[in-house]
Amino acid sequence: MAFFNPFKVAKRLRQIGLVGIGQRNAHYVLMHNPRKFYPRVDDKLLTKKLAIKAGLPVPDLYAVVREEHEIAELHKKLEGRDSFVVKPAHGSGGDGILVITGRRGDKYRRASGSLMSRDEFEHHLSNGLSGLFSLGGQPDHLIVEYCVQFDPIFDNVSYKGVPDIRIIVFLGYPVMAMIRLPTRMSDGKANLHQGAIGVGIDIPTGKTKRGVWGTEIIREHPDTEHSIVGLAIPHWRELLEMASRCYELSGLGYVGVDFVLDRDRGPLILELNARPGLAIQMANGNGLEHRLHKVEALRNRGELSKDPAERVAFATANFPTTG
Repeated sequence: MAFFNPFKVAKRLRQIGLVGIGQRNAHYVLMHNPRKFYPRVDDKLLTKKLAIKAGLPVPDLYAVVREEHEIAELHKKLEGRDSFVVKPAHGSGGDGILVITGRRGDKYRRASGSLMSRDEFEHHLSNGLSGLFSLGGQPDHLIVEYCVQFDPIFDNVSYKGVPDIRIIVFLGYPVMAMIRLPTRMSDGKANLHQGAIGVGIDIPTGKTKRGVWGTEIIREHPDTEHSIVGLAIPHWRELLEMASRCYELSGLGYVGVDFVLDRDRGPLILELNARPGLAIQMANGNGLEHRLHKVEALRNRGELSKDPAERVAFATANFPTTG
């Protein structure tokens, strides 16, 4: 019978360089993310404006709802649009995001296929304005934007939802990446906490490696039974350079950049995160620490580059996903 040895486990975690929440907060978030710049990523509307100013692509903005009376007016603004997404500007973890993919009469069809009456739609938006989905429970405003049509490469590995790609950027250098694939359990949302799959992406090649679904390491999508390994992510170099540019855009040294791949428009920035989660390490089977230390060594030698293309070249040369 094999016995659990905590010392061996701790040694193995040190070897792979696993970063814990305390280390992430103390050494990276607090040290490299000035508080004054948090609104740039915590307010999705401001993030969108900054990205557009920097020449980076984002989903088209259809409307902004700030007051209760604007909810009733929104129906008319959205006439002629069969699909769109409603997001709380200060939402967290995907809470409150409403994806509409079609209509039936005066009802809205959600991504899950269920229908939503006008009253239910208005009630959801009213909850969003009240702050039900916002970071601190404060009154919020809502963004209505283009509904992404995901790239066909994901047809067999996504369940009724749009996959998204997260790239963690440290001092302008992309250090780790994953794609989040919706499942039946996650109700078509690309949210790991709700049951989506995290799949590691090899930085040099842009190919998917292994996946993690909850605590289970997997190689096939549990709903479609298609392999999630070896997918070549389209526009990979472009995605890395766009992520790298978000260092200057956000003013944050440690930031998660979330993208979607639209079948017609290519890569689009969804949002930025000043406190990106650490499950990306599980998805890759690699720790962040060694990669972060390599970038810190550049900084200590005064060799940090101001050129996103050079930073990406360093990342692709130094951060392969092993195992």
